[in-house]
Amino acid sequence: MAQESWKNEIDETEYQKHEGPIICANNCGFFGSVMTNNLCSKCYRDFVMNQKLLADSKPPSLASSTSKELSEEITNKQQPNRCLMCQKKVGITWFKCRCGSTFCSSHRYPETHHCSFDYKSAGREAIAKENPVVKADKIEKI
Repeated sequence: MAQESWKNEIDETEYQKHEGPIICANNCGFFGSVMTNNLCSKCYRDFVMNQKLLADSKPPSLASSTSKELSEEITNKQQPNRCLMCQKKVGITWFKCRCGSTFCSSHRYPETHHCSFDYKSAGREAIAKENPVVKADKIEKI
């Protein structure tokens, strides 16, 4: 307990040392603060923006794959608001088909929107995964 109060007193005195006004480090004429590296609010904001721009301008090591994934995530986050067939606004009653498109209630079935998803092969694969082939051992003749 005594150590914590001692640390708090030290922290408070660090901020109290610079009670007087500090001129901005960029010499813009405004006053800065210790919390903003002796910069005024405008200069500090510009400094932070420049740091972000420099960080963004550096090419990341996996730029081609990550940028493609990021663009796909951004498009996936946006909810579609129109049916692909009739362009009717779907609101909250939209249906997403296995082909990846969004449809209204009248075009939600695969027969009504000429779906490109192959349900037959998907069904066969699902059955094959769920029901493995059972073979009996060969019978030995006496």
